[in-house]
This record gives sequence, structure tokens and C-alpha cells, in this order.
Amino acid sequence: MLDLMKLARQMQGIGQHLTQEATAARQRLELAEQLLAQARDRQEELLALQTQWRDRLGFTAAEPVEPLDTRVSIAPAPALHSVIATDGSQIAPSHHEIAYCYLINVGRIVLHYGQNRHPLLDSLPEVFYRPEDLYVSRQWGIRTEEWMGYQRTVSEVETLAELAIHQFADSELADSELANSQFTNSQIADSHLANSSAGIAAVSTAIDSASDSSSHQLSIPYAVPEVPPRLAMVDGSLIYWFLEALPTEARDRLLPPILTAWDRLRSKQVPLVGYLSAARSGEALNFLRFHTCPFPAPDCHTFCPGATETAPCQVFAPLRDTALWGLLLEPGQRGALWRSSAKILEWYGDQAIYFCYVNVGSEIARVEFPAWVAENPTLLETALSLTLTQVQKGYGYPVALAEAHNQAVVRGGDRARFFALLEQQMIRSGLQNIGTSYKEARKRGSIA
Repeated sequence: MLDLMKLARQMQGIGQHLTQEATAARQRLELAEQLLAQARDRQEELLALQTQWRDRLGFTAAEPVEPLDTRVSIAPAPALHSVIATDGSQIAPSHHEIAYCYLINVGRIVLHYGQNRHPLLDSLPEVFYRPEDLYVSRQWGIRTEEWMGYQRTVSEVETLAELAIHQFADSELADSELANSQFTNSQIADSHLANSSAGIAAVSTAIDSASDSSSHQLSIPYAVPEVPPRLAMVDGSLIYWFLEALPTEARDRLLPPILTAWDRLRSKQVPLVGYLSAARSGEALNFLRFHTCPFPAPDCHTFCPGATETAPCQVFAPLRDTALWGLLLEPGQRGALWRSSAKILEWYGDQAIYFCYVNVGSEIARVEFPAWVAENPTLLETALSLTLTQVQKGYGYPVALAEAHNQAVVRGGDRARFFALLEQQMIRSGLQNIGTSYKEARKRGSIA
């Protein structure tokens, strides 16, 4: 139980500290804004330094692929479009429960706008209980609870690709059937085609050729309707930092399925977006450290060994990217496009990760894309347009991601029903002495 009287004595000190931090943050922001303007004038030179000394750096700096002062207004989304999203939750394994197993629940969302199609809002639960599921990670020194989280990430991406393949395949099939539909003579006479002089001549010729059979049907090809723009969204980064610390064999169990799912999205030309709210990255600001470096070259291993955060080029820590771009961007604008230089991306093959910062009105969000989206102007524009619209519809956060979370989250009541269902099945199977540990039983009900 929290003692608020004792806690209140500490609040005054916290308030004074935060006031001092706010003042220092404003000063760092002013400095960063000045450095950004200066770096813009020598951007090509700094890029050359980054390329030349990449292997000698002690920090991760993103590479700008547009001018540093880029500001682009994002176009509104068209009335007709579709958005899919997934998010996951879990029940962690516990030796204090009636059985040692875990559950991953992936929320699935498909929202169609302006198309008279029903949305999809549901979840896919999966229980893992076999030894090969529970203990496979032990050989690499990874706890089951950690491995469960990694598996959840894979499940979210694979489910997203499945949604794109099946949902949008149905849409394209319907459009194709409409384009190849057949119409009778009376239907042709009533069509828009017959309302023009050229159309009347075409219809008359068609009817004359079919006069031998009054029941004969004419196939009138219609143009295939343009497929509405689509977007696939995930919550969080597309750069899976946790992979960096894993052994190669463990990483090979996780990353290839993710990249395969991305390839499936690419085959359908469905842009993928990773949306980060309250992003804490300083990857873009780190590019300015090439400008502030006081040494002849940015050779961190020689001039600043072991001093990554205290090096003389680090003059605005702990400032984050979002703070600076919050000063530069108006609502509805995006900043420059960047290519991430995270070391883990070496394992991604040709799937480089790009990102930009977007003023969505409520905050500065970091939006990430695979290379095949960022390097395609049409897909990039679609991704940004639909993402911004999703945030506006969700009053500050993408509605599809919020709903995917709501579908995925496992609440206390869900957890209790899950273990009750499991207990019933164990009893039916003839198992006896089923119950939680004494510790778990006492935690669920106080005896004091």
C-alpha cells in the first residue's frame, strides 16, 4: 500500500528538478535548430564523411536522403481506401499456474472506407504448450518469457500479411467479376453507353449481330475499377532491435518469417508502415554530430574511445528527434526522409528501413517504411496520406492500431476464463490434483 503522506514530501524536489530540466531543454533545442541550419549548407560534405568513416563511428546516425530542411504537406486520403492492422498480447507462462504454457493473442483489424464493405474486428489466439515450443530457446540462453515476446512479433507480421493477401484478393476478385459481367440486350439499351451517338451505333451493331437469337447475351467489357489505396500498419518500429543481441541461430528462427511476410505485402503493392508514438530516438539528430565533431575526422575509435555519450560532438543530449521536428513542422507536414543505419539492418538484406517525422497534430510521430515503400513515390504518398487520416479519425492515434490493441489485449477476466477452460480440459483428460501453487492462491485472496 502506498503511503501518500511520505510520498508528498518528495514531490517538491521533483518539481524543482523538472523546472530546471525544462529550461535546459529549451536551450538545447535552440542550439539544435542552429546546428541543423548550418549542417544543411554542408549536407553533401557531411554525407561523404558518414560514408567514409561509417565503420569507425561510436554512435548510430541516420542518413538523410532529402535536404535537411525538407517540409512536405501530406495530401488527404481519398474517400475510398482500406487499412489493415494487427497487434498482439499474451498470457505469460508461470510455474505457479495449473499448467506451464503460454498464449499469444493477435488482434486483427480491416477497415474499408467508402466501399460498403463490412469491417473485420477479431483476434486469433494460439496456445503454446509442447516442449519444443516452451524450451527451444533455452539452448541459446533465452528465457521462455522473452522468446514468447519475440514469437508474438513474428505472429503479428505474419497475420498482417495473411490479412492483406485474403482481404484484398477478395476485393480484386469482385472488381474483376464486375468488369467481365454480361448484359442482355434490354440492359444494354438502358446503359449509359446507349446515351451517346457513338454508343447508339455500337449497340445497334451489336443487336443486329445477335438478332438470330433473342435470348443471346452480349459481353460488354467494362474497365476494371481502380483498386482503392490500401495500407498495412503495425504498432512500433520495423527495426527489431532485440535481434541484435540474439545468437545467429535464434535470429534465423525469427527474422526470415518477418521478411517473407513483408515480401508478400510487396507482391500485393500494399505499403507497410510502422507507427511510433512518443518516439525516443535520436538517430536523425546524431547526423548533426558530424558537423559538431572538433577532430580532423569522425574517427570515434581513435579520438573518443569508449566515450560515446560524453564525446565533444554530443552537445544536445538527451534531446530527441521529435523535440526538434516539433519546432520545424506544421500540422499535416512531414520532414526529410531518412535511411536508418542501425547495425541490425545488415541482416535485412535489401529491406532497408526508412523513416520520417510527421506532425499529426497531436504529436510528432515517427513513421517507418521498408525500402520498397520509401523508394516508390506512389506507395510513399499513399502510406503517409492514409496514416495521417487514421490519426485524425482516431483523435490523435491511428484508429486501426487502437482497435487492434483492443482486440488483442488479454484482461484479467480473459485470463481467468482461459485457465478455467484449461482446467476443465485437464479434468476431462483424467488428470488429478490440479491446482495453482500455494503462493499464487494466497496472492489471489488476502487472509489478513
